[in-house]
Amino acid sequence: MKQTMPIEGKFELMSLPYAPDALQPVISAHTLEFHHGKHLAAYVSNLNAALPDSGLEGQPLEQIVLNAQGGILNNAGQILNHNLYFSQFRAPRADNAPEGRLAQAINEEYGSFEAFRDIFAKAGATLFGSGWAWLSADSQGNLRISQEPNAANPIQHGLRPLLTMDVWEHAYYLDYQNRRPDHLAALWQIIDWSVIEQRYNDL
Repeated sequence: MKQTMPIEGKFELMSLPYAPDALQPVISAHTLEFHHGKHLAAYVSNLNAALPDSGLEGQPLEQIVLNAQGGILNNAGQILNHNLYFSQFRAPRADNAPEGRLAQAINEEYGSFEAFRDIFAKAGATLFGSGWAWLSADSQGNLRISQEPNAANPIQHGLRPLLTMDVWEHAYYLDYQNRRPDHLAALWQIIDWSVIEQRYNDL
């Protein structure tokens, strides 16, 4: 997994790899403005403010998530989670599905892509409170679906995160109000499977 290093001691807000309106109508530009420009920006600012004299200065983000506790862990975890989340999207496409080695692994583990989607969506829809649904892989390439509360990330369990869906309300409430399952169902249209496949092939 590529390490996210601070620049001159500070982490930076990631740039979106697409235009603010590129994901509409699945995720509106208005939601991105708040989710990326306000929420993620606040996590970055909070982490940078907390790092001096913490003993974690200069460490990559991923290592901070593994070593930190309390507020530093919460903010570092949310940055890592959101960086993975925002970098996995593309413009909506109706016939959106993985290919290659990842598609084969999904079929072997879950029977079909459709069955995988159902299990994954259920993990996101049934997570109580705030958190994340994840598809991850172990070092042998075996796939795992998990629910992670709050700012947790699968790297804390020795897994490689591949795909995630954010089920904090700030991720969807402006567009979907309390209809979390509708939001999760729509996200499949904008997953950039080439990104997910590259994460899997990098194991």
